[in-house]
Amino acid sequence: MTNLFIVENKIGAIKEYLGILKGFKKFSYFQLADDVFIRGSVERYLYLAAQSAIDLAESVIALKDYRKPTTLKEGFEILEEEGVISIELRNAMRDMAGFRNIIAHDYAKIDYSKVYDIVQNRLPDVEKFSTQIKKYLNLR
Repeated sequence: MTNLFIVENKIGAIKEYLGILKGFKKFSYFQLADDVFIRGSVERYLYLAAQSAIDLAESVIALKDYRKPTTLKEGFEILEEEGVISIELRNAMRDMAGFRNIIAHDYAKIDYSKVYDIVQNRLPDVEKFSTQIKKYLNLR
């Protein structure tokens, strides 16, 4: 597979996961925090969306032959340094990568107020990242 093909697949995956996550916006904080099935679904799709964004960043870096990141968050820093994304978007995506680590490795007890905030308010950051990559690479 070419890097451009991988980029396009990751963009499609992000769109799919965000669409699913938007369906959870209808739930209250208490429903999210108290219902293990809602909670588990949201956590899984947040993980998938965040991991796809990380993979997308790394694929663009490989495609453009930028320096290789040494951490998951560093990919977003490299894209900002190269003028692909803004500082604000870099920060938002670094936060999302950090949250992905918490979900993946259970470093700390998951803060469901943060999960709720991400679902209600932060999904557009991931969408904006995907859109910015499409624009940067002149993709449809």
